[in-house]
Amino acid sequence: MHSEGTTPRAEVRRKADRADYTRGTIDAILDAAPICHIGFVDSGAPVVIPTIHARVGDTLYVHGSPASRMLRHMKAGAEVCVTVTLLDGLVLARSAASSSMNYRSVVVFGTARLVVDPEEKMAALQALTEHVLPGRWDEVRPVTEKELKGTTVVAVAIDEASAKVRSGPPIDEEEDEDLPIWAGVIPLRLVPGAPVPDAASRRGIPAPQSVAGYRVEPESGS
Repeated sequence: MHSEGTTPRAEVRRKADRADYTRGTIDAILDAAPICHIGFVDSGAPVVIPTIHARVGDTLYVHGSPASRMLRHMKAGAEVCVTVTLLDGLVLARSAASSSMNYRSVVVFGTARLVVDPEEKMAALQALTEHVLPGRWDEVRPVTEKELKGTTVVAVAIDEASAKVRSGPPIDEEEDEDLPIWAGVIPLRLVPGAPVPDAASRRGIPAPQSVAGYRVEPESGS
């Protein structure tokens, strides 16, 4: 797909035919991915940390403890690379060289910004909570002023981004197609198990029905 304003460092070079720079595709993948990985440089060494993210419009938010090494770098204005990947299937060809995976991925480059406005910060925490479990924000106890002050939230603008997508069956060499070897796709998806209540949970309180867009099995023992 053609660029909607990407930059040279966000351009997909390897398998460029799989690139998609449209914001609709990029946003959909970011919204569907449960976690992201954030890369940055610490004391001259590359570091990649997994964390929860949430997108609100043109902005990605992440949060955590003020003591977090990653967040300390980010709030200081560090350049970061944010990536997400959704694995959709194993693509089994008749040769190892032609085998692959079906996937959807996004890479975002940018400079982090510390969120200081209380309203934006609260909205970001709500988005992060809803990203993990839609509807959960209205179920849990409200965030206290102490908790708000004790949480760091940083933002990354989605200005430099690209998606890369592979779908479909394997592409075998023509001379391999008659080999007596099974070939095709084994679909993969993230499926939550049955909720397991903690020891303090009261009887009769319903368990969550969905997690990050996936239907949850009935609670154990219900």
